[in-house]
Amino acid sequence: MRYIIIGAGAIGATIGGRLAESGHEVVLVARGDHAQALRADGLRLTTADGERVHRLPVAGGPAELGELRPDDVLVLTVKTQDAIAALDAWGDAEVAGGGTAAQRLPVLCAQNGVESERLALRRFARVYGVCVWLPATFLEPGAVCALCAPLTGILHVGLAAGGSDARARRIAADLEESGFGAPVVEDVMRWKHAKLLGNLGNAIQATTGPEPDPAKAALLLRAIREAKAAFEAAGIGYASEAEQTAARDGMVEQPAGGVRGGSSWQSLARGTGSIEADYLNGEIALLGRLHGVATPVNDTLRHAANIFAREGLPPGAMTIGDLTALADEAAARA
Repeated sequence: MRYIIIGAGAIGATIGGRLAESGHEVVLVARGDHAQALRADGLRLTTADGERVHRLPVAGGPAELGELRPDDVLVLTVKTQDAIAALDAWGDAEVAGGGTAAQRLPVLCAQNGVESERLALRRFARVYGVCVWLPATFLEPGAVCALCAPLTGILHVGLAAGGSDARARRIAADLEESGFGAPVVEDVMRWKHAKLLGNLGNAIQATTGPEPDPAKAALLLRAIREAKAAFEAAGIGYASEAEQTAARDGMVEQPAGGVRGGSSWQSLARGTGSIEADYLNGEIALLGRLHGVATPVNDTLRHAANIFAREGLPPGAMTIGDLTALADEAAARA
């Protein structure tokens, strides 16, 4: 199989680089300065094993590859706000022997949140969810750092609509020989909903900075309580803390200072102009509106993160006191 990594940033480049190291064929899809750096100097990937440079094929889109191969696997690692454009572009790509990628090829949604699978299922016949536990940093074109050990990360894999199949097991085997844990699960979206609870803090970290603070932890707890209430009202299950701890205990240990800030913080630091809050905190706001659950904290976090991205504000430019006060005001109005 050839793995086409659509969005070779922190997660995508780490997955692609590690797959290439174990002998798998990989294409990195990137654009702008990052694509130029990858083409000119290769992917500089730093893991717990040290730094390596991988010179891999780089494409800006499907047209640069010509007809896709029947054994291609599309790995979607763009942020969810960029998923529709990517799915449309790659879904229409022709596959050798007839048909399009959307008709014939598998797509793996290896992203935060739970919306990309729904977007993909509207377009692709073969959609897999991937719950990503992979702390990684991407701040400089061409360079990605993922320092967890003994595994670089854990990637739960399963059919987005539920269940598993032989292809999921084969992909998982490739990932496992590439330095990842890759449990094949029948309920991958249950794991992704559990991951979403932790990602509700991305907006807090992006707007107020990555430094630990009891006030930040308290605000995150309020956001999680709203989310759990919305999940309950919607009848959505999620993996328990005990299940998650058992799955990763001792397997993805990160050195102190290994990741300065999470994915949303990094988006602001790179000045991308967009952030994934609509599909993290916004997912909870959506569920709340559909099922009659007030979500003022998540509404506030989504709104604040989007202002930071839209106006190009630097990460950490807001105090946790100010952010909490805005959430309190929203709660009083709810």
